[in-house]
Amino acid sequence: MQRHRKMGIDYGDVRIGIALSDELCIISSPFEVYKNKGIDDAIAHIDKIIKDYNVDEVAMGLPLNMDGTEGDRAKLHRMIGKRISEFSGVQVHFVDERLTSAEAEELLISSGVRREKRKELIDKISAQIILQTYIDNL
Repeated sequence: MQRHRKMGIDYGDVRIGIALSDELCIISSPFEVYKNKGIDDAIAHIDKIIKDYNVDEVAMGLPLNMDGTEGDRAKLHRMIGKRISEFSGVQVHFVDERLTSAEAEELLISSGVRREKRKELIDKISAQIILQTYIDNL
């Protein structure tokens, strides 16, 4: 029986944080930070990871306004999620990401990570939190 993984995505205009689960889909781990070169390139890169790591579902951060409403960024994320789903054939689920960056920053600070290093880690840690939130609610 072939095992599947879940993927978490923290999508940003400059950097995309990516996390993957273990094959039992219990634990989320940071995978990489990808330099965003445009939506089409990003989707192709994400699709390669989906195929290479046998991903069957994606949890994508949804940037809601603090009052819970969806603005332009949330609409963009929904469109990108739809394109990933159509391109890769996997289900894309959306996870409220309002506080993930702050949570990731706090985690890195408490772990003693220096300020310069935090910037390059924060996106994949945010993706890890998004994915772990999704996994915990399965």
